[in-house]
Amino acid sequence: MNTQMRRVAVAVTAAAMAVSLAACGSAKESGDAGAKTGTAKGDELTIGLLLPENQTARYEKFDKPLIEKKISELTNGKAKVVYANAKQDATLQTQQVDTMITNKVDALIVDAVDSKAIAGGVKKAKDAGIPIVAYDRLAEGPVDAYTSFDNEEVGRVQGEALLEALGDKAKSGQIVMMNGSVTDPNAALFKKGAHSVLDGKVNVGKEYDTKEWKPENANANMEAAISALGKDKIVGVYSANDGMAGGIITALKAGGFDKLPPVTGQDAELAGVQRIVAGEQFMSIYKPYAPEAAAAAEMAVALAKGQSLDAIATSKVDSPTTKGIPSVLVPVVSLTKDNIKDSVIKDGVYTAADICTPKFKAACDAIGLK
Repeated sequence: MNTQMRRVAVAVTAAAMAVSLAACGSAKESGDAGAKTGTAKGDELTIGLLLPENQTARYEKFDKPLIEKKISELTNGKAKVVYANAKQDATLQTQQVDTMITNKVDALIVDAVDSKAIAGGVKKAKDAGIPIVAYDRLAEGPVDAYTSFDNEEVGRVQGEALLEALGDKAKSGQIVMMNGSVTDPNAALFKKGAHSVLDGKVNVGKEYDTKEWKPENANANMEAAISALGKDKIVGVYSANDGMAGGIITALKAGGFDKLPPVTGQDAELAGVQRIVAGEQFMSIYKPYAPEAAAAAEMAVALAKGQSLDAIATSKVDSPTTKGIPSVLVPVVSLTKDNIKDSVIKDGVYTAADICTPKFKAACDAIGLK
């Protein structure tokens, strides 16, 4: 394991320890927004969970079961999780918030489709006495707590990886930047972090904000970039996530590239990891979902019970509408073919057999992944 991986592993372990110790935390009142909400309750809680979409594999495969498991552990199996997925529809998600209010959940974990559009629903829930944990994306409105990854750091790590892949060719041509959806506040942070590293070191030929993060929209944008810039001028592609990287790489292949330029990604989706093994995608961002899910569960249960978040949330963040939100920010890992074994396989996200299907067996053998 290289030095960067060791640093990240220590940081992730520390974050996970901080979360696991939270149940032992102080119950004293705090003056910060959302530090303590509601009245004392037992373990028989109903926690609402709203996730934004099901196109990205992570939500149904990782986030939902991890949050459910942690809430069960924290409440001796007595709590109930009521779940709904918005399928990338902000209006539907607002209706789902209304349903959670009607069902009188004791706390609500929300990963917003649209951080601004959800603000009214957040206020209605708050007015109904329901504390809200913003999960993964910082919803606007009077949220009580927030957990996510350091999203500017995600962009910085992606940008640094792209520079590493380009080497002395960084300014020999132009790169294309494929950012995420403008409705996702994280996308703006990824973009900001990436620009902080890339500006002045590369030439950005085309840059897009990709509607709804959809791979087919990234594919169409990439086709347009190739047409505008010419395939001989494109030396690299910043892609904000793996789904879009798949659409981008399909466009690059169709565009007649003899050798694919380096393409970044995020989420360590199985297809993305396989593309990394095959040499089609340079890197992804691996987010250890367990600490993030555990933090959300810890905060939701504590808030539902009227307990302090002091021992759980060691950071504070500001949204456009709310200041000093108690937060847990989890560090990330730059995933390349060199550390697949020490990250996603070691953490049990995938097995070597999951990755090394017959199509990728030769590529796996070449990097010693068995």
